[in-house]
Amino acid sequence: MSPLLISAIVSMILALTCYTIGVFAERKKGLLLPWHAAIFWLGFLFDSTGTSMMSRISGGHFAFNLHGVTGLIALLLMAFHAVWATVILVKKDHRSQEQFHKFSIIVWAIWLVPFVIGMFIGMS
Repeated sequence: MSPLLISAIVSMILALTCYTIGVFAERKKGLLLPWHAAIFWLGFLFDSTGTSMMSRISGGHFAFNLHGVTGLIALLLMAFHAVWATVILVKKDHRSQEQFHKFSIIVWAIWLVPFVIGMFIGMS
């Protein structure tokens, strides 16, 4: 296994770990806190890094297939999710802070689709 592939896998696992911790900690607390937003950004950073490395391994082009399309959607949703969490915290919108976890769990579930597809692609 190449060092780039190992780095990409580690990055994606760190993205999964960060995102899962952030989403479920926010859900348990019932309130969006600044550290949740920070960990969403960290998950996005790891996902972007892992995606970039995987893209380099596969030839540096976007594959218009199930994994490519769902991965792009998930990455865009993660970015939107982190931006929206930050905006809510900056505005100090308490009602939105209490409701945000509903959106978080949906984004997390959608993000899992390309993650799992990528694992199966990597195993074959």
